[in-house]
Amino acid sequence: MKKIILYALVTLCFKVVAQDKLTLDYYLPQNISYDQSIPKPAEIIGHEVGEWHVTHDKLMVYMQTLAKASDRITIENRGETFEGRPILLLTVTSPKNQQNIEEIRKNHIALTEDGGITDLSKMPIVVYQGFSIHGNEPSGSNAGLAYAYYLAAAQGPEIENLLENMVILMDPSFNPDGLQRFAYWANSNKSINLVSDNNEREYHEVWPGGRTNHYWFDMNRDWLPVQLPESRARIKTFYKWLPNILTDHHEMGTNSTFFFQPGEPTRVHPLTPKVNQQLTAEIGTYHAKALDKIGSLYYSEEGYDDYYYGKGSTFPDVNGGIGILFEQASSRGHIQESENGLLTFPFTIRNQFTTALSTIEAAKTMREKILGYQQQFYKDIKTEASKSKTKAFVFGDAKDGAKAWHLAEILKRHQIEVHSLKENTTIAGKSYTKENSYVVPMEQKNPRLLKAMFEKRTTFTDSLFYDISAWTFPLAFNVDYAEVSSLSNAGEEIKDLKPIKGGVSGQTNYAYLFEWNEYYTPKALHAIIENGLRAKVAKKPFSVEGKTYDYGTIMVPVQNQDLNASELFTFLQNVATESMLNITAVGTGLTKGIDLGSNDFDPIKKQKVAIIVGEGVRSYDAGEIWHQFDTRYNMPLTKLDLSYLNRVNLDKYTDIILPSFNGSAIDKKVVEKLKEWVKNGGTLIGFRDVAKWFSKNEFMNLEFKSDTLVAKNITFEQKQDFSGAQVTGGAIFESKLDRSHPINFGYKNDNLALFRNTNVYIKPDKDSYNNPITYTNNPLLSGYVSEENLELIKNSVPFQVQGLGKGKVIAFTDNTNFRAYWYGTNKLLMNAIFFGEMM
Repeated sequence: MKKIILYALVTLCFKVVAQDKLTLDYYLPQNISYDQSIPKPAEIIGHEVGEWHVTHDKLMVYMQTLAKASDRITIENRGETFEGRPILLLTVTSPKNQQNIEEIRKNHIALTEDGGITDLSKMPIVVYQGFSIHGNEPSGSNAGLAYAYYLAAAQGPEIENLLENMVILMDPSFNPDGLQRFAYWANSNKSINLVSDNNEREYHEVWPGGRTNHYWFDMNRDWLPVQLPESRARIKTFYKWLPNILTDHHEMGTNSTFFFQPGEPTRVHPLTPKVNQQLTAEIGTYHAKALDKIGSLYYSEEGYDDYYYGKGSTFPDVNGGIGILFEQASSRGHIQESENGLLTFPFTIRNQFTTALSTIEAAKTMREKILGYQQQFYKDIKTEASKSKTKAFVFGDAKDGAKAWHLAEILKRHQIEVHSLKENTTIAGKSYTKENSYVVPMEQKNPRLLKAMFEKRTTFTDSLFYDISAWTFPLAFNVDYAEVSSLSNAGEEIKDLKPIKGGVSGQTNYAYLFEWNEYYTPKALHAIIENGLRAKVAKKPFSVEGKTYDYGTIMVPVQNQDLNASELFTFLQNVATESMLNITAVGTGLTKGIDLGSNDFDPIKKQKVAIIVGEGVRSYDAGEIWHQFDTRYNMPLTKLDLSYLNRVNLDKYTDIILPSFNGSAIDKKVVEKLKEWVKNGGTLIGFRDVAKWFSKNEFMNLEFKSDTLVAKNITFEQKQDFSGAQVTGGAIFESKLDRSHPINFGYKNDNLALFRNTNVYIKPDKDSYNNPITYTNNPLLSGYVSEENLELIKNSVPFQVQGLGKGKVIAFTDNTNFRAYWYGTNKLLMNAIFFGEMM
């Protein structure tokens, strides 16, 4: 079904409904009756659907009201967002099925397992319908009001038969915090006389906008990493039910029409079965028919893809389901001019409502076919696993148990079977300890998902990607890992993954030591310094009392502290427990190497860190850093907005972080203010494109590699694909480390995998000691990069630090905090914070 487009009159497509005449009838099928005892949305929320943007609290109240009024609906709260909003789920089916819902669920799961049910004739199909994962794409959640009413109130044999053969899992708001934020904006800027002018303030949100969650994450990239509470709730629901179809209702640019999958045929992940795309296309015919009926323009098989499994519309594809993306042209408010005429909020809602109905119509008609596909999927992958030469993955980090534990935690959230390591072992020169390592068998329920998470892939059928092209989890976590051909190293299966227990080896009157390798050492060090205690960092390795300590080891002396020896011991016990960290007590300062009183131990100063945010700053990058400080390391981070930054006294801050931003967002006054602050001793840390801004504004003296590619024999039609192929949208590259440099403290290996989604390439400094991180000569580990950019990245440097007056300026070309799951490089920023003055 290539680029299906209905050529209807635009006036029919974007028919304007006057606000004072808008009723629920605009959305609902009119050839059936409705149960009058079921309250309509307007009776509960105080306005018609589409008259105002529904706030999450009103959406929640209406769904709770429906659940009380209808025996077709049950509701559950699966947790809370960061802002304390409930994460709701409606289960909709016939009253008879509701009485037997747990048995239906168990039978459905049994379909995917050995010896499961083979008779599909009476088995209900399971459809998971989710709305508005981007809060400022609100037509989905607002359509959910009308859709939930329809499911509860529609009468007649058609709806009764449908619900008898279907279980609908309805998630009315994938992103409660973002929806609330955007609804406030749109409603507070609405006029009585609606203004359609594109320049109207209503259609230009203030930074960071309502798209993201509390910490400014795009939650439609978190289905695989599951780092956020909303994601964890929906993933738990997903595996509880293993739905056959999952729909994800989005919005796109105002001048577009309506998109439904399948997407670009050449951009489907190779692990997705071809039958999946065939079924997706068949379901698409139902959407086309429904949109034809109401005169709406639409398209398919272009623009969007099915590659990255971390999106809601692609994640089901590697789990035996069918993911479907809907993209509706956005009014971004109540009414807006577009290339296709006036685009009203009610119209956008109606398209979403219509395709929600066409989804369940397709599910009803194709029920046995889709159930059979799911059953066969699990049979096929079981056979694949049995034939695989790789029998298991082993991963771990001999010096960082927390990082490996968090990777195991993600696997367990995906119901992947994880085993302990039977005994300490060495594989391909890497040591794996029983305490900090795990074994993951290939022969388990979904080995294809495991493969998708662990594989490295560098060849592709297309050079364009809607999102990242690589996400290899062991590389993201910087853990050692290996494919093994037997399960001889596998210990018992870990049913309950208990957190790592930290502790202190004993009480001493001399000093306490902990290496910097563990993931939560920055949390521990901050707690120590914040409480007025003295700590020092070792610039060289040493050995004491039979144990060797690496670069970056932290020493806390006992004498001359604000706490006595007993109080300090108790305090450090709490720090060790909370930081999943082992602290060693030593009774002497005499070592092999630098003694504990050596000048090669530098004192750690108390840090006060700020981050620049606001219009022009990339909110994703800023949010990732905020989230890391706030939720991982318990470190306060002051957010300085560009709108008032010029009036702020910066003297109190030791470090200021500058995420990627639009170069014109910072005016000359702020440039000079920041420069003066650095010269007086501050440390300014920039990411990604900021490196070029640093150079342009004379914060640093950097040279860059540049591309000289010229388009030859490229037609105008091929222009977009030509330029798109040069985008590095997200791939993984290998670097080599100088571990003696403070930026690399805490890394035990000489190589580090870095995530990159920019084309900024810094030439190495003439002095090798100023290049502590350098890309190798064969750097590509996983993902897509053009041949031209691959040449540029070879032997370039992703990090530089230079002095400016009394201060330091630090540039990272890569995002070390990507999407909260790139644990392996999180420590680089912390090293810049705590050890920047030493560099």
